[in-house]
Order: sequence, then structure tokens, then C-alpha cells
Amino acid sequence: MLRIPGQLGKDVCDSGIGLTRRDVLRVGGSAMLGLTLGQLLELKAVQAKESTGGGPGWGKAKSVIFVYLQGGPSHLDLWDPKENVPDNVKSVFKPIGTKLPGVQFTELLPKLAQVNDKFTMMRSVAYTPVGLFNHTAAIYQLHTGYTTDKVSPSGQLEPPSPKDFPTFGSQVSRLKPPTVPMLPFVMMPRPLQESGVVGKGGTAGFLGRAFDPYYLYPPGDDMDLQKMEKISVDDLQLRPEVTTARLERRARLRDVLNQGMPEIDKAVKKYDLNEYYDKALSLIISGRARDAFALKHESDATRDRFGRNTFGQSLLLARRLVEAGTRVVEVIWPKVANSDHHSFDVHVELSKRMRDQSAPLLDTGVSALFADLDEHGMLDETLVVVVGEFGRSPQRGVSTSGNGNTDDGRDHWPYCYTGIIGGAGVKRGHVFGKSDATGSAPLEDPIHPIEILATMYHALGIHPETLVYNHLNQPRELVQAKAVTKLFA
Repeated sequence: MLRIPGQLGKDVCDSGIGLTRRDVLRVGGSAMLGLTLGQLLELKAVQAKESTGGGPGWGKAKSVIFVYLQGGPSHLDLWDPKENVPDNVKSVFKPIGTKLPGVQFTELLPKLAQVNDKFTMMRSVAYTPVGLFNHTAAIYQLHTGYTTDKVSPSGQLEPPSPKDFPTFGSQVSRLKPPTVPMLPFVMMPRPLQESGVVGKGGTAGFLGRAFDPYYLYPPGDDMDLQKMEKISVDDLQLRPEVTTARLERRARLRDVLNQGMPEIDKAVKKYDLNEYYDKALSLIISGRARDAFALKHESDATRDRFGRNTFGQSLLLARRLVEAGTRVVEVIWPKVANSDHHSFDVHVELSKRMRDQSAPLLDTGVSALFADLDEHGMLDETLVVVVGEFGRSPQRGVSTSGNGNTDDGRDHWPYCYTGIIGGAGVKRGHVFGKSDATGSAPLEDPIHPIEILATMYHALGIHPETLVYNHLNQPRELVQAKAVTKLFA
């Protein structure tokens, strides 16, 4: 059997690694994958050449705040209103002017309209779904860059699996960990969910649980808007009877024991236990992560500015975390996808739910996040992405996904919708792309959700086509898309 050994302990492909031990080529295995030895070596050469990156926006971001608007907000009723259209297309909310001449939002976003000179509106996010465009399939694609294998007739998927593709933040945690003792990836304040499928698209999948996010899910149901007052991070602090010095002595004792057991140490070396232990020890001793979660250290005025609710306080905490060194923070809209009240899944009661429930939280929180990051001098090095898994149908009362919709409701619509991207060199006060007269399809510069993922990797200085290996030891790109560098100045 032919083998070409690579460097020990490496299993990702970038310019500094080359062939790895997990790249060991077995003739039978490579034939099964349809790859000859020469083709795989050629793939490696191309990968090494491309992984140097470069271009507008490359490596500008130290951190990413991903504001995921789970449920699919209506672009027509928020930030891409249309005039001179049929009554069942036109928003029930009036258009208003913004900081940018000629750019309108609806009356639901007065605060965001005053800070849209700090970011780019992406008005042509679009994709054609594979199978049913239900929430969970779209969630999985947006977070991992890949489509799901199994979709049932009801639109639900199988639960999370160790075979899943890793969520974006987990990939970043592995390839670009923090440079200070800090949590690399935090997800809050609730899991990704549609009906009984919880967490799909929100795990490290085949990377292993060591790269799962730090899940910050305070107690309380989705209608408890004060959940962030109940944050508990007991796992990040020492018990009163264990001093820092005592913990450090334990660590030194562990090192002495390991030195005396070379065979055991050799057997577990591939699991990088020392690396994980040291990271955990540094986190607990430094107190950096624990202190970052202390929202009480912020002034009342700042907390009020973000909104005294779960979403607003999660965004404020996101700023505190990236300020302390966290690489990726994901803030999930604090209501399960297909539900009522302040969910964006407005099949019914759109006018009431958006006006009184979801839009005020969105407007206050996101506008405060951009203004606050800018005032702290952090927007130039923090990439902020605000987007849902799809938009809503241009025509009210029409079924596009098999769901029932009233005259005051819109169905799922992945074919054209709007997102926000800003910071880390992204153009300020810019509108990227254009939707058609009814917001049904892109007229200019369509951007696929996986291209947004590629852009996020690019901004962090990670080549989107970097190879990782799945549970079957098969090479896979982080995402099969290129960064949209036209978004950057």
C-alpha cells in the first residue's frame, strides 16, 4: 500500500502545512474517492497557492459578530420597501428617509435609518433552495455552507449529528483561535431551532465537541425578555476553596506525572489533551472571560441604549466579548423560528407582530451595536453581519412553502432578501445589489448566503477554500464559494 506521510499532528491545509499525516494516501481509498495520486497532489498545490489570500478586506477583522435573525424577517416591511406595486405586495408600513439620500427603510426602523451610513445594505441576497425551503434546511446552509442530506416531507430534519458539517464559528475556533485566554466562540441566547429540531447547524460536527461553541442559554422561555439578567458562568470561575495558586500547583503536578508516564503520554498525544487543559486553565485563572460576561459593569445609559430585553443585552454582551478577545460571537434572534409573538416567521398577524414586537427590538439593538462599536473604535476591526435564513414572500396571503398564510402574512422567500454587513473595511453608507420592482428577485449583484460565509472567512484572513477533513477523512472546503470583495472599500 502506497503511503506518503506528512507532518505529524496536522489535518488542515494551508500555506504553511503542506501534506499532512491525515493526507496519507492509500491507493484503494483514493480510487474510491475518484482521485489519483497525481490529482490529489495537484489539489494540494493549488490549495497552497490560493491559501495566501489577499485582496480588499483580507484579514481586516479581528472578530466577527454574527447577528442571526432566525425566522426570516420580511425585507419588504423593514429595509427594502416598494412603491407603485399592488396592494398585496406593498408594505402596510410607511417608507421613511435614512442618512443616505434616496435610500428608504420603513417606519419600523427609525433608529437604524440614522446609522445606515456605518454599514452596507445587501439587497440582493438570494438562492434557489434544494428541496423544501424550510427553516432548518436554510439555517444549516447559512451556518455551515453546505446543504443538508435529509429533509422529510414535513420540512423537518434529523437532529444534530457528529457527522454534520461544522458551524462557521467552530471552523474559525480551530483555524484562528484567540491570542489571549478567552472563549473563542460564544453562541447565545438560545439554540437554533425549528419545532422539535434543536441545534441543527450550530455544532462543531465532525471537528469534534472540543470546537463546539460556548453555549450561553440563560434559563427562561422565549417570552422572558429579561433572561440576560440570569446569566450564570459558574464553569468559568474557581470554587471558593480552590485558590489560583492551588490550581497552578495541580497543573505542575500533572506535568510531573505526565513526564513519568511517557507511554501513556504518547498514546493520548493525538488528542491534544495538554492544549485543551492549558486553555481551560488559562480561562479560569485569568478571569478574563468571566469578567466579560458582567453586564452590570456597563452604565445604565448604555444598557438602556441597547434595549432592556434579551436581544439588546445579547448584542451588548457581544461587544464586551469581542472587546475581551473572543473571535466569534453569534447572537440568535431570541424566538424559535416557527412560532408566534416576536418571531419573524409572520405567516399571520404581520402588521401587529412586526410593529409591536419584533421590529422595536431589532431597530434599537442593531442601531446601538453599530454606534457603540464605532464609538469604542472597534468597528474597524470587527465584522458585523445581520441576516436571516431567507426573506418573506412579496405577495401577502400566498403560500410558497406549503404553509397557510392570511392576508396579513407573508410566506418564506429565499429568492431575494436583505442583509447587513459592516465593519472591518466594509464600505460605509453603501447599498450592494438591487432587487426588482416587487422585491422578488435580484436585478444586480446577487449574493448567495454561502458567499456571505466566504466573505466572513476572508475578513478574518482565512481562505474560504481551505481544506478540512470530515469524519470519513475526506477533504472538504470550508465553503465552496468565493468572498465578495466588492463589499469592501
